[in-house]
Amino acid sequence: MATLHLLCGKIAAGKSTLADTLSAAPGTIRLNEDDWTATLFPGEIATIEDFRVRTARIEALLGPHVEALLRAGLDVVLDFHANTVARRAWMKGIVERSGASHVLHWLDVPDATCLERLHARNALGEHRYVVDDATFATFTRFFVPPGPDEGFDVVVHRPG
Repeated sequence: MATLHLLCGKIAAGKSTLADTLSAAPGTIRLNEDDWTATLFPGEIATIEDFRVRTARIEALLGPHVEALLRAGLDVVLDFHANTVARRAWMKGIVERSGASHVLHWLDVPDATCLERLHARNALGEHRYVVDDATFATFTRFFVPPGPDEGFDVVVHRPG
């Protein structure tokens, strides 16, 4: 049975780094939200609402595609944030409709560590998005850790 890997964690918690590791396994496909948004909507995402509207369009297209990949027996690393109950509900629907197994990887990293990583990432200039502290704080306000009532198989990752 194919597995859908989901990633939950604040900006710069290490989601994409973990996605790189997970997607190195044979028979595994990685789909990266930052690649999709930067390619399809360059310069169009300045607010949370801009992000929500545009990613909803990606979800509508990508959901059935991910389901088909899983039904074909491929593991999928969905490098899209699973940081809100609504986003996780979309992902849970993919799992249920495809019949795949899943793992929700929760990167439980303190804000201070995320900000250190973010500053280092910004300084390198290699990431598609430069995120300032204010944007980090804005997105972090919407972060909701996964709860047991959501029905996910959760693996918690903490620094150290």
